Amino acid sequence: MKTIGLIGGMSWESSAHYYAAINRETARRLGGLHSAPLIMHSVDFAPIAELQSAGQWDEAGRQLNAVALALEAAGAEVLGLATNTMHVVADTLLAGVSIPFVHIADPTAEALLADGYDTVGLLGTRFTMEMDFYKDRLRARGLNPLIPEVGRTNLNGIIYEELCRGVVREPSRTIYVDAITQLAARGAQAVILGCTEIGMLIDDASSPLPTYDTTDLHARALVAAALG
Repeated sequence: MKTIGLIGGMSWESSAHYYAAINRETARRLGGLHSAPLIMHSVDFAPIAELQSAGQWDEAGRQLNAVALALEAAGAEVLGLATNTMHVVADTLLAGVSIPFVHIADPTAEALLADGYDTVGLLGTRFTMEMDFYKDRLRARGLNPLIPEVGRTNLNGIIYEELCRGVVREPSRTIYVDAITQLAARGAQAVILGCTEIGMLIDDASSPLPTYDTTDLHARALVAAALG
């Protein structure tokens, strides 16, 4: 099995879920006491979040590129970025990187298409919902992504002010369920949990639509890539 390099810390809450999901999938595939050879660089999220808010994506990309190059130099053979939003700088991050990169949107699209869905809701940070980098990647695969028409500020705030801090509140779950219900009324057949923390709050048991958790799907895809 190849060594997985993971850029995490955005937030560390979701990165902890990544670590568990990657190793559970490795054990499922290989059995016994197998776990994943994994190198994680967990960044300090506060400066990255400040760059996001300021729209300084180029600088954020340069910082993550330095991390990616360091992971490759340390022996990583497959690379993953454990956040949806920062895939906006994927091209900058990959400058000079020669190891394969598993984009978080790709296994999500593959799972949706395999299940026969084409019109899907997309929940995430306001950057993921409102910018085109993620939606265009889904559209290129033949999907029609829908984002909430109202309430995106509340959804974004719940991520940064609660989930990234490990806080899970029932009123916030209700806000997300309401957003999914509205997406269903507009024709969404399933919903992408397009922020790596949303799975802490929403799952199939609480959602009116089937959920596709990008954290779990990405973790499984990284293991598949590492196993070749």
